[in-house]
Amino acid sequence: MSRVVISKKLLRVAGKTNVDFRLIGEGDRVLVGLSGGKDSLALVHILKHIQRHAPFDFEFEACTIKYGMPDENYNYLIEHCKEHDIKHIVYDTNIFEISQDTIRENSSFCSYFSRMRRGALYTYAQENGFNKVALGHHLDDTVESFFMNMFYNGTLRAMAPIYKTDRGFHLIRPLIQVREKQLMAFARENNLQTIGDEACPAMLRDVKMPYARANMKIWLESLEKENKNIFKMIKASFKHIHDDTLFDPTRWDRDDI
Repeated sequence: MSRVVISKKLLRVAGKTNVDFRLIGEGDRVLVGLSGGKDSLALVHILKHIQRHAPFDFEFEACTIKYGMPDENYNYLIEHCKEHDIKHIVYDTNIFEISQDTIRENSSFCSYFSRMRRGALYTYAQENGFNKVALGHHLDDTVESFFMNMFYNGTLRAMAPIYKTDRGFHLIRPLIQVREKQLMAFARENNLQTIGDEACPAMLRDVKMPYARANMKIWLESLEKENKNIFKMIKASFKHIHDDTLFDPTRWDRDDI
């Protein structure tokens, strides 16, 4: 079995995130969304490391959602998980077939497949007794989402490290304080065969791609070139919120008015 190397810094950030937000503890049963991208591959290996070294016991299983597309192939993921003793299931769905009747041509529907994939993951978690679902979102994801919500929706909203879903279990994001470049380095250093956007059903049809997020990533990269600490400061601001200075009167102390 080839040994997967995880940097001490990456393990330290993920470990601190787990402690800070109490993501995984004794007796938890965690379902991990494994798409095969760099983020989810890093996540399953980090959880495997934590499982081996943490002073508490928990279970986790990786789940890959199969859209039901022609020529969909997850053999590499299946073999990779077997090699590294990671419990793994490929969950069959008919998401692609359903999409033929529910999505118009030339419309942007990457978010549609994201919602359907998340729903399938939730269904498998519910049917198999998992109390937590883990996703591989990282710090760059939540910063991009924060500014997209601000610029396009007029809301102050990011991605929570942990929250309780309507279905009764918790969704957790163990990599939420990790930079994307750390995950890229992890995949590169371990020569991992990652699955990218080419596996998305959107690639098989004439659709508009999510340009807003791509533009947001470019904008943030330009800011980081000017200020190398920009992500560090944004992350700090997520923990130091003075919501009584904003325009929502329901958050003010009425005794001071």
